[in-house]
Amino acid sequence: MSGSLANQTNVDASVLQAVDRATAELRRGGIVLVRGSGRSAALVQAAEGATAANLSAIRDLSRGVPLLLLTVQRAAVLGLVKAAPSAGGVIALDLTGVRAEAVAELADPTCRRSASLAAGSRLTDAPAGLDTAAVDLAKLARLLPAALFVPMPDLADPEGWAAEQDLLSVSASEIAEYRFSAARSLQPVAEAMVPLAGAEATRIVAFRPIDGGFEHLAVIIGIPAPDQAVLTRVHSECFTGDLLGSLRCDCGEQLRGAISSIAESGAGVLLYLAQEGRGIGLVNKLRAYRLQDQGADTLEANQQLGFDADERIYLPAAEILRQLGFRRVRLMTNNPEKVAALTRCGIAVEERVPLSFPSNGHNEFYLATKVRRFGHFT
Repeated sequence: MSGSLANQTNVDASVLQAVDRATAELRRGGIVLVRGSGRSAALVQAAEGATAANLSAIRDLSRGVPLLLLTVQRAAVLGLVKAAPSAGGVIALDLTGVRAEAVAELADPTCRRSASLAAGSRLTDAPAGLDTAAVDLAKLARLLPAALFVPMPDLADPEGWAAEQDLLSVSASEIAEYRFSAARSLQPVAEAMVPLAGAEATRIVAFRPIDGGFEHLAVIIGIPAPDQAVLTRVHSECFTGDLLGSLRCDCGEQLRGAISSIAESGAGVLLYLAQEGRGIGLVNKLRAYRLQDQGADTLEANQQLGFDADERIYLPAAEILRQLGFRRVRLMTNNPEKVAALTRCGIAVEERVPLSFPSNGHNEFYLATKVRRFGHFT
């Protein structure tokens, strides 16, 4: 291994370890110190699980008033800002006199009282960069994109102070780099022949980042030729559709249809990415379903939760294809963003191969929304 490659591997391992520990701490309700440049830092806690006890803990530790960070998408839904819901960024609310239950409800759009709770809320400023990093950390933890946040501007040594307080710390730059490090560090960890119905000559290779995080799978059917544009499907996992046969989406049909089409063509690759619910995770996808049951479409539901319309990234797909020896693909998709994203990641998409199925009586609105709001081809 060359020196530069070894150094990059060590940097990626350090980034992944720091962020993984921080997300685990957030998921269990703990407090994390997020470090910015120089002496800037802030205490961060997930807003989703806000209780009187942990709100008191962050107040006692900081001796300050916590702020509630929300994405602009979520703030627009609550009527706190007039920006378009698709706009990026983070806003902060002063939590002086606000009870913990109200904090959790403001973060959670499935709470019917959240809009009324927002009335009269006071917007304030939070340190730029640190605020975005705090919300991104909550996203990486697959929690709602909202955080309790207390600036700590007077720490001479933020990392040393965190160690003295027995707190985990992570830098804003490590949070920003996490997805890139995870994709770069993917390595094959297991493979086996797995005969599938209609595609018996199938081999599955599992790829895992060096932090031991979520595995992505390459389902290789037949023997694709590396010197040709390989027929490829990039499929994001869908527990409800792929495994349970949910009728709310067409994911299961797309998965099985892609396998059949690849087998019929003789050879190809299906990449099964661990990016449930367009990258927001299964729990948040179920929350989005509840909002859809109340009248939102799939894009609006993600925005009401505070997410972007689509949180997926395609760096893992590009990295896996490169490691398998494929740099040119015929991509099975109706989504123009997948074509553009793989192209940006250095994979040449020589042809878009349509992949669509008729509605089933439950997913007409969902399929129409993909065309109308996401620009999918029919």
